Amino acid sequence: METARAAWRRLEPVHAMIYFVPEGRRRYADLGLSGRAGYFTSRSAAFGRASAELVISTFYNFNPDVVRQAVDGAWDATTPQQVLDARYAAAGEALRRAGIHGLPNFDEVLALTRRAAEAACEHAQGRPLFAAHAALPWPQEPVVQLWHAQTLLREFRGDGHVACLLSEGVGGLEALVLHAATGEVPVDFLKASRAWPEEEWAGTQERLRTRGLLDGDSLSPEGALLRRHIEDRTDRLALPAYAVLGDADCERLAELASPFGRAVVEAGLLHLG
Repeated sequence: METARAAWRRLEPVHAMIYFVPEGRRRYADLGLSGRAGYFTSRSAAFGRASAELVISTFYNFNPDVVRQAVDGAWDATTPQQVLDARYAAAGEALRRAGIHGLPNFDEVLALTRRAAEAACEHAQGRPLFAAHAALPWPQEPVVQLWHAQTLLREFRGDGHVACLLSEGVGGLEALVLHAATGEVPVDFLKASRAWPEEEWAGTQERLRTRGLLDGDSLSPEGALLRRHIEDRTDRLALPAYAVLGDADCERLAELASPFGRAVVEAGLLHLG
């Protein structure tokens, strides 16, 4: 389980950069999508003309008012296929800028990641955001294939994570506040990216303190235990994707993935702005 998590985490920058790179913003703007509309429509375009309510439900932890403002009317400006085409083109352009395609062991990393992603497609039930992306055709260009494969693995894991949160009675904003309390991600980033009003954030903190999950602004022992349980359960739900590789190939992917994640970071593809 730890090896599978390492394989996913080390390669995750290859997927995650699409939310930060200027290549994406430029292409979405060319379609008439500005600001948050580019993010919400590009990630949900696999559904077709996704409503704001569908995005709120499947993305889980964003301020619903902000989602509605971004999505309502967006599909009057463009089509899901145009947005998908822009997203894949931006992914390929950005990853080539980082030199991903020229790294040693590229073909092996692609083969292993694609095998895991294709195995995940056999377990799509109950994972709506993943299933929508799994129904998309595989790109032809290898570097974009790698991005697509890691995107599938990210959404496969993400849908499982949402299921865990729901089963533990942890709402979207509660999940953010608990995440912030770990200190793993800057609080200001979580607040800005998910766009919850300060008073709602503070009110949620107080409710979590009442539940015994926060001690001040930090996790209580009970909160830390709950977070660990959710993360462990998320890892277990992600295992069907990586089980097909077996222990040796999963360890091999975890070993080979690190330079790919570093290349994305060192190229500045995860920088805001």
